[in-house]
Amino acid sequence: MTKKSEFQSGDYVVYPTHGVGLIKGTESQEIAGTQLDLLVIDFEQDRMTLRIPVGKAKNSGLRRLSSRKQMDAAIAKLKGRARVRRTMWSRRAQEYEAKINSGDPVSIAEVVRDLRRPSNQGDQSYSERQMYQAAIDRLAREFAKIEQIDEDAAVTKLEKLMDAA
Repeated sequence: MTKKSEFQSGDYVVYPTHGVGLIKGTESQEIAGTQLDLLVIDFEQDRMTLRIPVGKAKNSGLRRLSSRKQMDAAIAKLKGRARVRRTMWSRRAQEYEAKINSGDPVSIAEVVRDLRRPSNQGDQSYSERQMYQAAIDRLAREFAKIEQIDEDAAVTKLEKLMDAA
């Protein structure tokens, strides 16, 4: 008995902690004596394959790519003013990490906006640069799929949008 999944082979999806992946199909495996139908998702950028039980896909946070409207909301967030908070970096880093791993483009856009440094401003710490890079990469991957452009072009376009704001 195979459960019909809302996700089909060839669909691009977003998994919260890994970003954009491509569904390769489903497979059956016996795990602990139980037959399970698994979605097979390929994350090319991480050279990783993830298998999720079909019945648990929704609860795991797996979702379709954002609509253009959702991405427009994220871009609007990018263009806003950066919120500079004076809390300790370790606390902010945890919050930023949680937002990136939420998989929500608007939350990721907030991280990109808050960590972006204009070239005339002071240097960022190594961990701030790493966090910024992780956030812009995650946002750009989804933006690239929606816009049907490559990731480098997506990063450039997103940064130009922020520069223009």
